[in-house]
Amino acid sequence: MTIDRRKLLQGSAALAAGTMLMPAFARRASAQAAGMTFTPEEGASLRLLRWVPFVQGEEEAWNANTKAFTDATGVDVKIDQESWEDVRPKAAVAANVGSGPDMVMSWFDDPFQYPDKLVDVTDLCTMLGEKNGGWYDGLRAYGEQDGKFISTPLCAIGNAICYRDSHMKAAGFEEFPTDTDGFLKLCTALKEKGTPAGFPFGKAVGDGNNFVHWLLWSHGGMTVNEAGEPAINSPETRAAIEYARALYAVFIPGTESWLDINNNRAFLAGDISLTANGVSLYYSAMKDEATKALGEDIRTQNLPIGPIGKSVELHQTSTISIFNHCKFPNAAKAYLEWMYQADHMNAWLQGASAYCCQALKGFENNPVWTSNPIHTPYSKASASLRENGYAGPLGPASAGVMADYVLVDMFAEAVTGQRSPDEAIANAERRIARYYR
Repeated sequence: MTIDRRKLLQGSAALAAGTMLMPAFARRASAQAAGMTFTPEEGASLRLLRWVPFVQGEEEAWNANTKAFTDATGVDVKIDQESWEDVRPKAAVAANVGSGPDMVMSWFDDPFQYPDKLVDVTDLCTMLGEKNGGWYDGLRAYGEQDGKFISTPLCAIGNAICYRDSHMKAAGFEEFPTDTDGFLKLCTALKEKGTPAGFPFGKAVGDGNNFVHWLLWSHGGMTVNEAGEPAINSPETRAAIEYARALYAVFIPGTESWLDINNNRAFLAGDISLTANGVSLYYSAMKDEATKALGEDIRTQNLPIGPIGKSVELHQTSTISIFNHCKFPNAAKAYLEWMYQADHMNAWLQGASAYCCQALKGFENNPVWTSNPIHTPYSKASASLRENGYAGPLGPASAGVMADYVLVDMFAEAVTGQRSPDEAIANAERRIARYYR
């Protein structure tokens, strides 16, 4: 399907040039012919800020869908890319200054930091949900505030353990441990063999946040309770910190400064044998002859179950917001409607090779999920994710705590000895209380 579309696009340069000057009645007819609800404004153009892709096929599929949208509607879409860490501050500046990109692919509950700066997309999201089996609850929560959609849920980027099968077996384990006690024993044995594990304790938007939230939740801890009151100071949090300290002691040195790229680099360089990552790590290894043998040794597994006895994971989530300063909000909605049409969304999911998990239930049978056993742990990310604001509601406070890396800092301070566990918890409690007032 992707190949046919590319051939079509390659042969349609003249048509694309003509559509740039397409009059309003022709744009309406084109939108209607494509089964679209929203019609772009006359002379519309758009600018999207997105995170740097980790999977080339994901970017290619997104860009192909974008070009097809331009060809069909005459609306030019410029795409700017920023590192994962830089999207958040740049989006916040654009929202508060009222200029810059028209749309942004943002992280977690970032839109809740500036909801009054965003276009209400309830009409779009309601329509998309009705057409495509409904939204997964976790993804819906990241787009909806007070019964209105302030952002369009895009995907969950699944997080799973990636490990070297041969190294695990050399460390004395035939099967990957499914509980936290067994996991610590495996990591200890890997260090003794000189093939350690490594997880980020640094300000990594995805991998760091995913890791520390799993640490906390798997031991029964939470940042706030259902009423939004700080609940981090608890025996469960102390148990999570003690477990984290034991892991850190057998990790490769330096993980307290790791960002999202560092565990990838360490794994592909052979410095570590186990980490948690998106499926992009596997494909990075397989595409390079120098690391292909390593890639063939990779296996994936969901994060171990802790004392609470059930799987609780934070997966990287992304939504697309339209800023109020966008001069062509109908064009922006039309662009998103186009991207969520079945053939376009399915092409993007397949291009992403299990890196991006759908936000709408109607796409859960995409063949990408059964095409490779490596994909299996990532296939249910959207269905299993827990929102970062647990157990309180998502909103400006949860977004602020996440953006300020309060939980990441608490664990980093404790495992490195910068603060005692009690001091690290007390510091986190003070910071959380500043947001939940």
